Parts: sequence; C-alpha cells; structure tokens
Amino acid sequence: MQRLRLIQNLLGLFLLLYSLTLLPPLLVSLLYDDHEAGPFLLSLAITVSLGALMWWPVRTFRREMKTRDGFIVVGLFWLSLGLLSSLPFHFGSHMDMSNAVFEAVSAFTTTGATVLTGLDHMPPSILFYRQQLQWLGGMGVIVLTVAILPMLGVGGMQLYRAETPGPFKDEKIAPRIAHAARSFWMIYSALTLVCALAYWLAGMSLFDAIAHSLSTISTGGFSTHDASLAWFDSPLIEGIAIVFMLLGGINFSIHFIALIQRQPGAYLRDIEVRTYMVYVLLATLLIAGELFRTHYHDDFGTALRYSLFQTTSVITSTGFVTEDFSHWPDFVPVLLFMLSFVGGCGGSTAGGMKVIRFIIMLKQSPRLILQLIHPVLVRPLKLGNRVVPVRVVEAVWGYFSLYVATFVVIMLALMATGLDQVTAFSAVASSMNNLGPGLGEVAANFQGISDTAKWLLALAMLMGRLEIFTVLVLLTPAFWRK
Repeated sequence: MQRLRLIQNLLGLFLLLYSLTLLPPLLVSLLYDDHEAGPFLLSLAITVSLGALMWWPVRTFRREMKTRDGFIVVGLFWLSLGLLSSLPFHFGSHMDMSNAVFEAVSAFTTTGATVLTGLDHMPPSILFYRQQLQWLGGMGVIVLTVAILPMLGVGGMQLYRAETPGPFKDEKIAPRIAHAARSFWMIYSALTLVCALAYWLAGMSLFDAIAHSLSTISTGGFSTHDASLAWFDSPLIEGIAIVFMLLGGINFSIHFIALIQRQPGAYLRDIEVRTYMVYVLLATLLIAGELFRTHYHDDFGTALRYSLFQTTSVITSTGFVTEDFSHWPDFVPVLLFMLSFVGGCGGSTAGGMKVIRFIIMLKQSPRLILQLIHPVLVRPLKLGNRVVPVRVVEAVWGYFSLYVATFVVIMLALMATGLDQVTAFSAVASSMNNLGPGLGEVAANFQGISDTAKWLLALAMLMGRLEIFTVLVLLTPAFWRK
C-alpha cells in the first residue's frame, strides 16, 4: 500500500510538471495566431487535472524509493506521456488515437518516425511541439525531474538507473545524482543554444533554427519540412548538423568531464568515444566509395558529402535525410541499418545498442575462445586500465540476447499484420534503434501501415528508449512478488 502511495505521489507530481511543457507551444500558437491554442489549452487542462487528482491526496507522503519503485515509476511515466502527449495531435490535427499516440511516442523516444505529411503547411505550434517533445525525451524527463526536484526526498538514483541508457548505470560522476543531472541539463541546453545560433547564422529562419536545434542535439530527427534538411540544400547547414549529431551521440558523462571539469582530453582518452569516431569515419569512407563506384554520384566529393551526413545521421539515430538513401545501391541501405544497431555511446541521446556494449562483446569473444583452449585461465576483461565487472559483461550479453529475441518477435508480429519482410525488418530496426526512416512501405512515412502495426512499433520504440530491461522487468512475475 505504501508503495502505491509513493508511486501515485511521484506520478502525479511528474504529470503536473510535464503540463508546464505545454505552455511554450501554446505561446507559439498565440504568437503565430495559427488557431491551435484551443487544443493545447484542452490538453493542458486534462494533464493538470489528472496530475492534481493523483498528487493531492498523497502530497504529504514520503518514503525512501526502492529500485523496483524506480522501474515502476519510469515505466508508468513514459506510458502516461505517450498517451497524454498525443492529445494536442488528436485535438489539433484531428488525428485518430493510433496515429496520435504513434507520433507522440516517436517524438518522446526521439525515434523520428512519423505519420504526418504536409509539414511545410502545418501550424507552427504543432511543428514546434513535435520538436520540443524530442528535446525533452532526448535527455529524459525523469532526469530533468531529478535535477530540479531534490526536495522530493526519494532516491533519485533509482529513477536515473531505470531510465539512463548504457551498461554502467551504477556509476556516479558527481557525489549527488541531482547535481549530476543538473550538470547534464546545463550541457544539453548550452549545446542546443549554440546549435540554434549556428543554424540561424547559416541561413535558417529563427523558427527553423530553434526547431531543428531541438531535434539535432536530442538526435531525434524531426524536421519542419517534409524534405528534412534536404529542403535547405546547404553544405554549411549539413556540416553544423553533423557536428551536433556527433556531440549528441557522445556519453554526457564525458561532456561533463571535458566541459564542467575542464578536461578536454577526456574525449581522446575514452575508448568508447575513440571507437565511435573511428567507426563513423570508416563507415563514411566505405559508403562514399560504394556511391562513387556504382556511379550514383560521379564526383567523389559529392559522394563523401552525402555519405558523411547520412552515416552520421543513422549511427546517431537522428534520422535527418539529405537524400532518400532507400534508393542508394542495395548494399548501402542494408549497411546503414546494420550500423543503426550499434548506435551511439552509452549515456548519450543516441539510440541503438550502444558502442560500449559492442566493445565489451568484441573483447569478450576471443577470451571465450581462449578459455576453451585453456579452461583454468583467468584473464579479466579491461577497458583501458579499468577491469569490467563480471556482472556487467553478463548484463551486456543478456541485453543482446533479449534485444535479438524481442526484435524477432515484433518483426514476426508485424509480418502477421501483412507487412513484407523488408518493411517489417526496417520498421522494427527503425523503432527499436530509435532511428526514424525505414525501407519498403515505410521509406517515406509510417502512415500507410495498420493501426495494429503502429501500436506494436510504439511499444518497440519505448523498449528501445528504455533499453528493454526497464519494460520487460515489469512483465516478470518475480518482480511483483514481495
């Protein structure tokens, strides 16, 4: 009973806080007079009412949060946000609930898959709202709450562990998690402001610059134009996007050390960042070479330009496009989707299984072979000078196994709804890796697939954003036993 009251208290308070995020798009609507103020006001009223009804009866309740409480709060919060954040789409754009929830979940999980078309003529407030949802989801609303509400009197680390991506969730970069979360948000906000300024100076309108900065540093990929960044046809804007997509894909703990603690060498010392940058470079050169070899682009410089942008966009799971890569030589789209499974660094806004996990698996594989030859050999796995705990290695392999199993189950379920293999595979990969673009029937958008498929993919997006364990642990009977 006490656990339920704690969860009710936190969830109600979080919903009240989230309702404040509906104010900026409401102001945009009033500023542009786009007649969407009513839907945002109605959504605000519903969210505030639900939050107040949950929080007020238990507002004075306090109890130390357990780890399992954190999983429940995070799971319910993201589920609630997926539903409540769909209301402006439902009321304003007159979308049915399946499409509205799909769009909202895609935004909050920074996936970037969309069911909308005609973005160039859409009300500015709706466009801004989509971008803002991605920005909030990029760092995580729970981390924001932990950053600004240390007065909750509960274990913020439990929320942080349940939501933050990456295998080293127990490590703290600062003595207090609230201080660490605030530092992350300071860095995140500063990078967003610099990105917006750079876009604006490069020729974007102020509205487009702000909107695209929100979806760039969050590696979300939503745009205010149907053609995405191809609409601008500007190498300078593409270059700015590449820089900030790469920064968004780097572990924010490294940003903290480099920027807050003033140790810029941390970027070079970190094995994950080095591996991340090297594999972006190698993939770029490989794809550029293929585009040039097949004469898709006869000029190698042009091939390199499009390859660098699209490779960075896919690896960081941003999903911006400057060309329809589904029409590139068959080898390239498949390679890009394989790269999306790796994704960016742990502790970043990027999706995928994370570079650090693949580094661990690649280092562990030869050790397993060596142990077959020398069964009594004991050789710890190291990342640099640090020994990786056995439980972390086991968790990485467990995550990989669950990821593959979940992927296969959802893909088969999508094929059962009538989708072909290419569409089903790319749709699940796009959703679980929080990538956005797909192949086949979902190459342009996800509008044409069935409602059942959209709900399945919304679930896949949530599982990808919360790294599977947070969702699956709630479905385990043992979790609910005392």
